[in-house]
Amino acid sequence: MRKVSTGFVYFFGALGGLLFGYDTGVISGAILFIQKQMHLGAWQQGWVVSAVLLGAILGAAIIGPSSDRYGRRKLLLFSAIIFFVGALGSAFAPEFWTLIISRVILGMAVGAASALIPTYLAELAPASKRGTVSSLFQLMVMTGIFLAYVTNYTFSGMYTGWRWMLGLAAVPAALLFLGGLILPESPRYLVKTGHGEAAREVLDTMNKHDKAAVDEELAQIHEQAKIKSGGWSELFGKMVRPSLVIGIGLAIFQQVMGCNTVLYYAPTIFTDVGFGVSAALIAHIGIGIFNVIVTAVAVAIMDKIDRKKMLNIGAVGMGISLFVMSIGMKFSGGSFTAAVISVIALTIYIAFFSATWGPVMWVMIGEVFPLNIRGLGNSFASVINWSANMVVSLTFPALLDFFGTGSLFIGYGVLCFASIWFVQKKVFETRNRSLEEIEGTLREKAAEKDASLAH
Repeated sequence: MRKVSTGFVYFFGALGGLLFGYDTGVISGAILFIQKQMHLGAWQQGWVVSAVLLGAILGAAIIGPSSDRYGRRKLLLFSAIIFFVGALGSAFAPEFWTLIISRVILGMAVGAASALIPTYLAELAPASKRGTVSSLFQLMVMTGIFLAYVTNYTFSGMYTGWRWMLGLAAVPAALLFLGGLILPESPRYLVKTGHGEAAREVLDTMNKHDKAAVDEELAQIHEQAKIKSGGWSELFGKMVRPSLVIGIGLAIFQQVMGCNTVLYYAPTIFTDVGFGVSAALIAHIGIGIFNVIVTAVAVAIMDKIDRKKMLNIGAVGMGISLFVMSIGMKFSGGSFTAAVISVIALTIYIAFFSATWGPVMWVMIGEVFPLNIRGLGNSFASVINWSANMVVSLTFPALLDFFGTGSLFIGYGVLCFASIWFVQKKVFETRNRSLEEIEGTLREKAAEKDASLAH
């Protein structure tokens, strides 16, 4: 392994998250200018925004499972190239269809990053630090969203500002590629492909030369690697079912709690309750900064509090905040106090999301699947997450027209509380357990079920 620090590995390993956040967040400002210059109708505007989500579903479905065959690092490099091409294609698009195709290409990289990075970080980090390291992905996502808000505001006075907004994503994409050239391959993948000594070198670096820890982890990885690579039949098989239920459930709940509608439509919500457009954009940047700070706190505490506890605390906080926000919005038309209460509740909602469901979902889907189908499982959960994101984003404007902001957010709040039942009944704890321990438990439980059925 090339001599690099663990900090370098974790930073560049998670950098794709920054592109993920930037490319999904920047369109909220850019679409205002694209719409005028390209004379887009409502349907076309919807597709410019949603093309990245469509691409993300494709990227997670196609590129994610390939990491089981070709390695996490190679696919990360490939994603950086797709990010670069998609960003420049979007910036120089002369008309609608070129822009749509470029945005779909960009989305493929976003989806690939969401499927690859949690797996890659989870496989590199020691068990005691895995939650903190894996949640760096979400911290990068929030940093990317914040940078997108700042870029939107910076270039909003230029006629060609939207081209700069979209094109600047090429810079971190190039950095990701250059950093990726020096990144190590996942030790789990190296063992699986017969490169045991290379895996030992990577583990030695990541465990800070703790020989006992390296020997123990390597022995566990060798044991699990003897199991041949699985496919769809294993993903949907009896043994992996608890992991699959967790992956699907967390991926859907993270979206139907309304997180992206609140993040994407915050300026609209601010203007609806009486703020001016300029004040709404500046408040949006403020939310971006707040998001990054709260996610950084979550990264620091991720390995100190059980994952299930964090999910439940987040769900309660988000649900109550949405109820308060809804009540405030119902009365905000004639009351400045109600408008301020709505904005405070929205900010608290975002704080709870950024500290809990935002990072914990990505951490857990990187942990729960067995080694021989980890890329496939993580990819499948990412596809579900992006599909739910697309459904929620596409239905939000129509639902908003039908129910109004006050009533609609009550519905999202109810789903926050429904998630507590799911977490309690279906999610098993992963904190402070090695990936091999988690897999061993799945196999033991499946064997116990088979034995009880045989009797």
